[in-house]
Amino acid sequence: MFWRTVHILTYFGDSMLLIPTAIVMAGLIGWKNSDRRAPLYWALAFCSAGAIVSLSKVAFMGFGIGSAWLNFTGFSGHTAMSATLWPVMLWLLSGRLSPSGRALAVAVGYAIPVMVGVSRLVLDYHSVSEVVAGLVLGFTLSSAFLVSQRHARLQGFSAVQLCIALLLPLLLLSHGRLATTQWFLQRLSVQIAGIDHPWTRADLLKLRQ
Repeated sequence: MFWRTVHILTYFGDSMLLIPTAIVMAGLIGWKNSDRRAPLYWALAFCSAGAIVSLSKVAFMGFGIGSAWLNFTGFSGHTAMSATLWPVMLWLLSGRLSPSGRALAVAVGYAIPVMVGVSRLVLDYHSVSEVVAGLVLGFTLSSAFLVSQRHARLQGFSAVQLCIALLLPLLLLSHGRLATTQWFLQRLSVQIAGIDHPWTRADLLKLRQ
């Protein structure tokens, strides 16, 4: 039961769930928000998170750029992407709530990525420095987006609209299929760097010895 819960939590940061959800959110933000530029701001925030995470991973796997002292091989993608998406998602869905209710919803949005980060540590996929860096990156981008929307008027969702908005994320959660992002970045890193094998954490940690 414990490990099943951990794997469910970590899936809240998987690209297979987050990328389609982010695309749906762009449409919903344009529909429900008075700021017509908000979908562009959202796309910029989410794509920036993905680009920075990817660049950090390619830099390490292709060229060994990391920190042995910090045990850092790049931003935790699950943590960074979830920290970018979930605060905005909960803000978006809380339009009909009172100010205190919306604040609580956004707080839950900030708590989900923390749990995702903890799950990555429990599963031993990342170091503490990578998870913390992912949280800082994602929370910076999601907070910047939310600050940009502080004067915007957000419409609420009816029960039917809410079900439609959540249909794709719930279907993806129930399916549980994992993204192949890490494999793709490994292949890309090897090709860019012109090496036979990507750098690994073990290679990095040898430098501390």
